[in-house]
Order: sequence, then structure tokens, then C-alpha cells
Amino acid sequence: MQDGTSRNCSVMSQVVVVLPDVARGLYCSSLDAASKKIELWLLQRFLCATEHILKTVLLGQMLSLFICGTAVTSQYLAEQYQVNTPMFQSFINYSLLLLVYTTMLAFRTGGDSLRQILKQRWWKYIFLGLADVEANYTIVKAYQYTTLTSVQLLDCFGIPVLMALSWFILRARYRLIHFIAVAVCLLGVGTMVGADILAGRQDSEGSDVVIGDVLVLLGASLYAISNVSEEYIVKNLSRVEFLGMVGLFGTIISGLQLAILEHKDIMEIQWNWKIALLFIVFALCMFGLYSSMPVVIKVTSATSVNLGILTADLYSLFFGLFLFYYKFSGLYILSFVIIMVGFVLYCSTPTQTAEPTTVPQPCNAGLDNAALKLDENDSETPAVAVHYTRGESVVVSTD
Repeated sequence: MQDGTSRNCSVMSQVVVVLPDVARGLYCSSLDAASKKIELWLLQRFLCATEHILKTVLLGQMLSLFICGTAVTSQYLAEQYQVNTPMFQSFINYSLLLLVYTTMLAFRTGGDSLRQILKQRWWKYIFLGLADVEANYTIVKAYQYTTLTSVQLLDCFGIPVLMALSWFILRARYRLIHFIAVAVCLLGVGTMVGADILAGRQDSEGSDVVIGDVLVLLGASLYAISNVSEEYIVKNLSRVEFLGMVGLFGTIISGLQLAILEHKDIMEIQWNWKIALLFIVFALCMFGLYSSMPVVIKVTSATSVNLGILTADLYSLFFGLFLFYYKFSGLYILSFVIIMVGFVLYCSTPTQTAEPTTVPQPCNAGLDNAALKLDENDSETPAVAVHYTRGESVVVSTD
């Protein structure tokens, strides 16, 4: 009897020793599983963020090439053929937008049809069309008074204007890293200015340069207004509505301005196939820019897009090496790298949007608080239950 009792006590002591080890092992294995899930989730988030940044960079460079095409053709028309018709060039672009996107709106039915849009928001699109038309006019007009580089560089003035408008109108909230990124991009622009000075290309007349610079600054501000409006419309209404309305009112406004200001200049053009080709290339580049920019803005922001297209300055300079015989400088490459670093830095941290109410909305916090959204079922450690009944085997269960 004593032997049986001692045997049972020995078994109990072994179980008491073994059970904590089993529970500890199961608990540690569950922690390892949860840790692996967290690591996998973080890796997926990193890959998604990297893919988003890469896509944004590539789309931004596509827009830069479109802008480069419009800048080079405008400069070439002005310098080689003395053709200065900025409103006529814009009119061609708005006419293409009218034919494509306004026609699409005309065939729509319901609340987003052309008739309903005009009935509800016609006066707003008149102001938007006016800002966009005059932005294009002043920028293209500036090529007559200053150099290609000056136009591209001073156009950066639109970035702080755009950020200020986004803060008040779109309720965008920036972090310190965004201001640092913008400063880095502007440092790259300053590097290009230095390269331009060293190359000795500041050879325009003083009065003409002042007029051109003022026109560029005015155009940059108007572009900022247009881009903020575009971001709001694209993200809250539709891309086709924005392009269709800009095409409609842009054609009307630019057509009237064309008839008043440039009808004599158009009559004086000595048309040939080269001039016609330059007009066609300009129109196609501008149409491609207008059609693509809403797509890029919808997945990023107007500020991000404007930082990305700063590289258009460099593409224009590279073309200028062959077309306008500019001198090459290694600072151009350095400035390109600096601008791209600033652009990637800006895109690495999404901006936040201030909520109209005082109640916090964690679900709309963006990628910055993504780590707080880990599913509770994935992050919780499974509970471990150990049951022992005398005379029976040990039963371990997890929830």
C-alpha cells in the first residue's frame, strides 16, 4: 500500500515538474508565431510603401518629360522662328480636352452629367478655367523675355504657395520631414542655378528678365490654385469632370483672349512643316500632361506631384545642350540626385488630413498609424489551458 502511495506521489511530482515546462513551451511557441506574423505584416507594409514610392517617382518623371516637351518646343518656336503665340498653343490643348473629355460628359446621364454639372457648379469652373488659362499664358509668355532655365527654376515658387493653399483648403497637415524634403528639393534647384551661372547663360537684357520673372511667379501662383482645385475635384468628384470642365471653359476663355491678343501674330506666322510639327508636339505633350496629372494626384497629392516634376528642369537642360548649345556642368547631375532624394523623402511619410470635427478618427489616420491597426486576432497570444485529472493523461488546449 505504501508502495502504491509512493508511486502515485512520484507520478504527481513528475507531472508538477513537467506541466510548467509544457505550458511555458506552448506559450513561447505561440509568442514566436505571433512575432512571425508581426514581422510578415511589417514586411508587407514595407514592400507596399516601397512600391508606392517607386510608382510615384516613375509617374512624376513621366509628367516631367511632358513638361520638358512643352518647354523645349515653346523655347524653340520663340528662338528659331520668332513665333510667340502662347494663347494659341494653349487654345489647341483646351480644344483637345473639349473634344475628348467634355464629349464624354455630354454622353453621361444622371447626377454627373454635363447638364447637371453646369447647373450646379458652372461659376466655380469659370474661375478655375480662368486661373488655368492665365497660368499657361503667363508661363509660355515668359519664354519671350527670359531663358528656359529661369522659367523652370522660378516656377518652384508655386510649391510653398501650393502647400499653404493645401493647408487651408484641403486641410493637409505636414510633418517636419515634409518641410525638410521640400528644403532638400529647393537645394537641388539652387544647385541648378549655380550651374546656370557658372555656364554663363544669364545673357538676357535686364528689363526683359524682370518681366519674364514676374510672369513666371504669377503663373506659378495660378498653377498652385489650379492644382489645389484639381486635387479636390479628382478626389471628391471625378477626373473626367475636371478635365471636361477645364476643356470647356478653357477653350472659351482662351479663344476670346486669342481673338483679342494674338490674331495678328497668327496671321504673320510663316507656316512650314517644322513649325507645324512643333505645334503638334507641344499640343500632344500638354494634352498628355493634363490627362495624366489627375491620375497621379489621386494616388499622391498636388504637392508631391509638383516636387516630382522639378526634374523637368534638368530634362530641359539636357535637351538644351543639343538644341540651344548650353554648356554641360556636373552640377546638373548633382542637382538631379538632390531633387530625387528630397522627393523620395517627402513621399516616404504621407501627410495627414485634419478632421472637421473634434472627435479623433483613427481609421483615417493614414499610413502613419498603420501599425496601430494590426488585427487583434493576429496580435493576441493564444491562451494556453492545461488540464490534469488523476489517473488520466495530461490534456493541453489552446484558444
